[in-house]
Amino acid sequence: MYVKSQKEGDVHTGPEPLYTQVTHAIHVSVLPIYLKNQSRPHDNVHVWAYHVCIENKSDQAFQLLSRYWKITDALGRVQEVRGTGVIGEQPTLRPGETFEYTSSVTLSLPSGVMVGNYQMQTLDGENINVDTPLFSLDSPHETRTVH
Repeated sequence: MYVKSQKEGDVHTGPEPLYTQVTHAIHVSVLPIYLKNQSRPHDNVHVWAYHVCIENKSDQAFQLLSRYWKITDALGRVQEVRGTGVIGEQPTLRPGETFEYTSSVTLSLPSGVMVGNYQMQTLDGENINVDTPLFSLDSPHETRTVH
C-alpha cells in the first residue's frame, strides 16, 4: 500500500505504522498520516488522512454497503460516524480484488484512536460485519510521558 503525499506528490513511505485486521478472509489495512500542512496545533486543529486497503481473499464476492467509525480522542471523548458506502461508493469486491480509498479525520487534541467496521453483503444476500483494525492517531505535537 502506497500513499501519495498531500503536499509534495511523492509516495509516502514514512514511519507511520500499518494496522491490519482480518474478518471472513477480508483483510483491512489502514495507514494513518498526520497532515502537518492542514493542521493548526495552536488552534487545536489536528488533521490526519487515513488510507484504507480492503482485500477480498475469500472465495466469494462482497459488496460494501456502509461504514461505522468510532473515533476517540486522548480525553476519551467519542465521535461516531455512520454512513452509506465509503467516499460515495459501494464497491463490490470479487475474490482476489482490492479496493483502496483515503479519507480524513480532525481532532481538537493531538492524539486519539479509531476503530470501526464495514457492513458487507454477499451476492446471495448474506450480511456480514468486517472489522477494521484499531489504529492510533498520533501527531508530533503529543507529549508522551513514560512512567
